[in-house]
Amino acid sequence: MEKHITAPLVEEEIKDLKAGDYVYITGTVYTARDAAHKRMWEALEKNEELPLAMENNVIYYMGPSPAREGRPIGSAGPTTASRMDKYAPKLLDLGLKGMIGKGKRAQAVLDAVVRNNAVYFAAVGGAGALLSKAIVASEVIAYDDLGTEAIRKLTVENFPVIVVADRFGNNLYETAVEAYRTKE
Repeated sequence: MEKHITAPLVEEEIKDLKAGDYVYITGTVYTARDAAHKRMWEALEKNEELPLAMENNVIYYMGPSPAREGRPIGSAGPTTASRMDKYAPKLLDLGLKGMIGKGKRAQAVLDAVVRNNAVYFAAVGGAGALLSKAIVASEVIAYDDLGTEAIRKLTVENFPVIVVADRFGNNLYETAVEAYRTKE
């Protein structure tokens, strides 16, 4: 099923999303990769404020290439989500509602998705140049010293993703494999 949603996410818009749904996101999405997640984790351990509120937001695991002239961002493909698995459950418990990456997630992350009525989306790996066309604005908001791993605020229009893990405990990586196995 194809759906259009707005970020920050609203419970009413995402409550019926199911693994396998094609979704187009419009609105504000933040980027953060390994180094930014580590720094946010360290801030939480020191009881410091995070550089962005987690509540209802979406984090895209992506570090862009430099922007070409006239473009807000360069190639913007997803990175492997499992590298953020150590940090994701805590951020979900703080109100994060969506994550975009590629690849499987740890059981602790999947449990946190269910516990927090959140969603894990996948963006197509290797399609960074195409995905960047859905990004209309980009600005660094924190950790500028991290270069491509700085936290960015993106404005996206019809950013294409697929629901991988939903709040019902469904996981597309498992159900798709099982469906494939049962075909003759």
